[in-house]
Amino acid sequence: MLFYLHICKFFCTFAAQIGKKLMSELIKRTLSGSVFVACVVGSILWSPYAFCGLFFIFCVLAVDELHRLVKSPRSLRIYSFVATVVLWAMITCFSWGTRGGSDYYELGAIIGTAYLPIVVITLLDEIWNHSGRPVQNWGNFLISQFMVALPLATLGFLYFMDNKLLLTLFVLIWINDTGAYCVGSLTAKRKGGNHKMTPHISPKKSWEGLIGGFVFTLLASYLLYQHTDWFNSIRIERAGVYLALGFGFLVSTFGTMGDLMESLLKRSVGVKDSGTFLPGHGGVLDRFDSILLASPILTFYCLLCSYIAPLL
Repeated sequence: MLFYLHICKFFCTFAAQIGKKLMSELIKRTLSGSVFVACVVGSILWSPYAFCGLFFIFCVLAVDELHRLVKSPRSLRIYSFVATVVLWAMITCFSWGTRGGSDYYELGAIIGTAYLPIVVITLLDEIWNHSGRPVQNWGNFLISQFMVALPLATLGFLYFMDNKLLLTLFVLIWINDTGAYCVGSLTAKRKGGNHKMTPHISPKKSWEGLIGGFVFTLLASYLLYQHTDWFNSIRIERAGVYLALGFGFLVSTFGTMGDLMESLLKRSVGVKDSGTFLPGHGGVLDRFDSILLASPILTFYCLLCSYIAPLL
């Protein structure tokens, strides 16, 4: 009898420790996620300076995080930091200029003249650096600029066109992720499970989850169009609700692709998370992976709509 009591005590203690650990992890994820969302939404709604300052920090951290993942040499990380600062400043000036004022365009053009020399110097540095992996370093530098820094910088065009457009982008991405997770988790419990989409890259992603996220995003786009003014800056009367549905379609499609791209990167270097920036959620790239393709695509989409609207 005493033996069974000891066994019961052991399992109760073990269960309590596991439960405590899981609860601690849940609390950590909830708190850090809430702070992140509050910072993102707050900066978008507060002022242009808050937005530019916070997202500049995110951009620099994301680029450096990428270089740490692929183990770039310190010199390349420094070159990449300088290039990112110049690229961000140039794109921000151009995007701020969309609100009116040629001064911002002129300033952006002046800053932009420094970008190409920085890129050339970075590439030529491999001649004297003797790193032994010039092609890999060149590729990592260009990827950090045009697949991380540039997409994050182009968020400024959405913000200065109408900060509600940028807020819409983040809300729909979060809804897409939530819908995909919920539907994917529910269908995984049925007999036979669900149909894996890319098991070699992201084993938990399924076609059912993809469809679920897609439906949730389109529904949210429709509701936002009908009950808010978030799409007013690109509203085309003849297009009606189809414009909002197109926005949602692009968010869901390219957001998912960006997520898979970042998952492929992590799997290729053998890590689960891109960093430890956000406790319980991973690194900066983990939080902005869905933005990497969606941002430039949606920027082009919204600029095109804003130019077409006055002509109709």
